Amino acid sequence: MSNLLFIIPIALFLGGLGLGAFLWSLKSGQYDDLEGASWRILEDEDPDE
Repeated sequence: MSNLLFIIPIALFLGGLGLGAFLWSLKSGQYDDLEGASWRILEDEDPDE
């Protein structure tokens, strides 16, 4: 029973950390162009040239 006193706060902290990382990725625009990567992989041109 005393293990729950350690496990529950750790789980809540990690869940909050994951939620914070997801909200940060939304704010920074990580999901703005979802189709761009799928089209870029099909292009034959080398971007360095």
